[in-house]
Amino acid sequence: MSAFPAVAHAPAARSPIKVLVADDSAVVRGLVSRWLGEAGHEVVATAPNGRAAVDALARCNPDVVLLDIEMPELDGIQALPLILAKQPGVQVVMMSTLTQRNADVSLRCLALGAVDYIPKPESNRGVTTSDGFRNDLIERIRVFGAARARRRPAPTAVETAASATPAAPAVSRLSGTVTLRPKPRTVAPPRVLLIGSSTGGPRAVGEVLEKIGAATLRRLPVLIVQHMPPVFTAVFAEHLGARIGLPAAEGKADERIQPGRIYVAPGGRHMRLSGSAADTVIRLDDGPPVNFCRPAVDVMFLDAAALYGGATLSVILTGMGSDGTAGARALVEAGGTLLAQDEATSTVWGMPGSVAKAGLCHAVLPLPEIGSALRSAIAERV
Repeated sequence: MSAFPAVAHAPAARSPIKVLVADDSAVVRGLVSRWLGEAGHEVVATAPNGRAAVDALARCNPDVVLLDIEMPELDGIQALPLILAKQPGVQVVMMSTLTQRNADVSLRCLALGAVDYIPKPESNRGVTTSDGFRNDLIERIRVFGAARARRRPAPTAVETAASATPAAPAVSRLSGTVTLRPKPRTVAPPRVLLIGSSTGGPRAVGEVLEKIGAATLRRLPVLIVQHMPPVFTAVFAEHLGARIGLPAAEGKADERIQPGRIYVAPGGRHMRLSGSAADTVIRLDDGPPVNFCRPAVDVMFLDAAALYGGATLSVILTGMGSDGTAGARALVEAGGTLLAQDEATSTVWGMPGSVAKAGLCHAVLPLPEIGSALRSAIAERV
């Protein structure tokens, strides 16, 4: 089962998305080229290693580069900065098998400028028979090819405290027409910070938490659902802990959450919450996917709404699909505060766009402003 939201394939764009496929396996290059061609995209070049991929850029001018991590002569992490320097703005998607080393390398590649990664079956036979890999691949090419072709406009409206009415959010920046939800007149001090994210999320989550800062984050627990497969979530937590300077790990069954710690939902399992706001316990759930996702943001948000009520501070960051919308509704109806990332800075404005268009957000902000807004909300109310 795919660890990513399943999205129905839209018809190909009128101008085919141009793709460069770099993988040391001729079988993988052939299969991927065939799949993308059948989906209406155009494979403009293939390369057996990173060096050949870099050399092919000038003559084929791709919209998206599919870049395998393990290749001879020049591997994916070595080729990535050369590709981005030679063709700024090209969308690079890493491909890697589900090993701890490759998970670590994939997350490092995101920090270096890759837009996403796709877990790849370990064998050529697995690649041939995996519908999940094929679907993930085609959907990501569609999304990132469109992002490359579309020059995202700047936000169309800015509201600040000076221009806001007393019931309006202190700061919000909108992409397009979005209805903002007024803040409750009485806001409970936050007892937990909840984060939901998917495509583009690893880099966004790290930036947000770094902006909040370890000193402020020590006041409350941080619970994160990032759509990721097993292995990757454990490495993601390690990266966050090293970057923020706080204990960070996958949530464990029957673990009591504590302030100053970061808990990441483990790949392939829902992270549920039980007990009370004063004594919250993590429960791991192998139940069916929700919104095609496991872990799902909605599962964690709905439990948090029941336990914490208005004492929640939550944010939806970049990601495909609409996971988090139902849970966000429960959170804000219980009196909690919800922020969302704006379209201009989102890798994919699916999840944050869904909660924003549903009128559930108290603010829609560009990524660089979200951490500061959350820090202020925690500091002002604790």
